[in-house]
Amino acid sequence: MTVDHDTITIDRIELKTAGPEAAETGLLGWISFRLNRRLQVDGVALRRTADGRPALSFPAKRDSAGNQRFFVRPLDDETRIEIERQVFAALGLAA
Repeated sequence: MTVDHDTITIDRIELKTAGPEAAETGLLGWISFRLNRRLQVDGVALRRTADGRPALSFPAKRDSAGNQRFFVRPLDDETRIEIERQVFAALGLAA
C-alpha cells in the first residue's frame, strides 16, 4: 500500500457525549477516529469554547514536573484545522 503523507483522511468518527454537568463547563464529549486508515485515535475531547466554537482537545497528562505531555496531537495548525474540519463536518457541527 502506498501512503500519501500529505493527505489526512479521518473516518470512523465516534462521539460519546458528556453529561449535562460537563456540558456546562464546555465539555461536550469524547471523540475517537481513525487516521489515514492506519492509526486509531481515542480520548479526544470535544469542547465548546467561551465564544461558542467547537474545538478539539487532544489527550495529555501532566508529568511530575507539571509539564503537559500529549499522547497524540497535531504538529501544526494546518493539521489541526484539517482534522477539526473533517471531524466537525462528520458530526454536523459548524466550525
